[in-house]
Amino acid sequence: MDQKVIAKDIMTADVIYVKPEDSVDNVAKLLVDNKISGIPVVDDDHRIVGIITEKDLMIKASELKVPFYITLFDSIIFLENPIHFNNKLKKYTAYRVKDAMTKKVYTIDEEAPITEAVDLMQKHHINRLPVVRDGKLVGIVTRNDILKSLVKSNG
Repeated sequence: MDQKVIAKDIMTADVIYVKPEDSVDNVAKLLVDNKISGIPVVDDDHRIVGIITEKDLMIKASELKVPFYITLFDSIIFLENPIHFNNKLKKYTAYRVKDAMTKKVYTIDEEAPITEAVDLMQKHHINRLPVVRDGKLVGIVTRNDILKSLVKSNG
């Protein structure tokens, strides 16, 4: 891949985003209507505070399973991780984006080489990277954007 290609060369600049107080139902509609699988969540200053994806919303559609536990000497002992269950429960009952979103978001600077985007996506098993300038959302790069740039450079 050409080392001179940077994130802003292939990013989608017209990014669909939501706010933490938006409803989860609104996000689901945006994902379906726009045929996308994830949306950055931004604050009033356009700084990224999270990302909400199909995976986050799938918990709402799944059957929530209570962790297996036993009682020993009048104490409950969880045989599965209760923290994991609590996180799923929070997403399962979420009405607002802030309760369902993933808070740890990997981003890339608009001047970063695309090879950096590829490395981040592969290392963290993610499909999209919000693109930032001075910490503010200016675009998004998806795996599909990277593939399109490969086709162009090899075509």
